[in-house]
Amino acid sequence: MSKHTPINRLRSTHTSKHTAINRFGRSANPAFTRNFNGFSRDIPSSERMTLDGAVNKTGILLSLCFGGAFIGWNIPTLMFPAMIVGFILALVTIFRSPSKAGSTAPLYSLTQGIFLGGITLIFETQFPGIAIQALALTFGILATLLVCYKSGLILPTQNFRLMIASAIGGIFLLYFVNFIMSFFGSTLNFLTSNSLTSIGISLVIVGVAALSLVLDFDFIEEGAEKGLPKYMEWYGAFSLMVTLIWLYLEIIRLLAKIRSR
Repeated sequence: MSKHTPINRLRSTHTSKHTAINRFGRSANPAFTRNFNGFSRDIPSSERMTLDGAVNKTGILLSLCFGGAFIGWNIPTLMFPAMIVGFILALVTIFRSPSKAGSTAPLYSLTQGIFLGGITLIFETQFPGIAIQALALTFGILATLLVCYKSGLILPTQNFRLMIASAIGGIFLLYFVNFIMSFFGSTLNFLTSNSLTSIGISLVIVGVAALSLVLDFDFIEEGAEKGLPKYMEWYGAFSLMVTLIWLYLEIIRLLAKIRSR
């Protein structure tokens, strides 16, 4: 593995908001791969998902992630155990208990924050100032894409969804192969080096991660409009955190490659 890359983390046609086509379960985000067609239409209004509720819970998860990052920055030895725990919590939330997201999502954000704090410290030691740059770019992209989504400049059409899903599948297949190769003392140089080709690939991966946010926004908005159960606020916020964490990691890796040249 390149010394400049401390870790490689293995991480429907769009209609207007008034259209009643069910698009749930078709996002490229792995947290949205479940089918939500079976939800009852008779949920009391006080127990339904709302946009404000999802936004508030996203804020809570972000706060926990930053709190965890403070811990990981000061106690970097916790980063790998936290990464493993966070990965397990993500799998449980996605595939076993989305209804328990109110319990698992905060723990996921905290543990992944610890991991991010530790990995950021490693990058910051090698490239001073890179942490602030990565954070600014991550939240800048988040804000920009939210504006583009709300204004209709970017629409999550069926082709858009298929493109993002295919790209994510290819990316994580490459990461998996690279992960296996690392056990034999080798890596995919075009993925981990600081060559122009590797930088170009990282730019593409950052773009895919960024565009995945659009699908997250769409899911949360549609969930609120369709009145999904209240716990889906936590699930939607958790899913958005999954994408944000991936985006941040890809951005900091890209910056490290550029600054190492």
